[in-house]
Amino acid sequence: MNAMRTTLAAVSLAALSTAAFADDKATVQTFYDLLSDPGSSELAASFLEVTSEDWESIGNYSGENESRDAFVGQMGFFAQLIPDLDWSVQAMHQDGNFVTVRSRATGTPTAPFFGVDGEGRSFDIMTIDIHELEEGVIVRTYHVEDWASALQQLGGR
Repeated sequence: MNAMRTTLAAVSLAALSTAAFADDKATVQTFYDLLSDPGSSELAASFLEVTSEDWESIGNYSGENESRDAFVGQMGFFAQLIPDLDWSVQAMHQDGNFVTVRSRATGTPTAPFFGVDGEGRSFDIMTIDIHELEEGVIVRTYHVEDWASALQQLGGR
């Protein structure tokens, strides 16, 4: 009888944990929905709901992390520069309070991009992000994008 109770308790805990993680993955997906439609005020509002006020984007080596407000403000610029931007999630894995995402970013800039005039060329790059959550809210995002490959593609190399 004790073995049955132990098994039942373990199954119940596993089910509760799986349900909590599913919610975290849906929360993280909101980030990619905004990246794929950066001009959407509705998606920007959703992003604000799933991130903490002090959320920060950590991804460059300058030591300057990007704030949530700066990130949302940058989305309007991306909407104009890359109107067909698509940030497609390829894989998502959760381990505790961390959700790791491998994604693919594609787009065709309408003007010079990082100083490269792509003349109508598109880019297709891989990205890796690690989102840290606390109490179901994203507090920090670490990210790496293969912008060097994007510039090579846009430069026709």
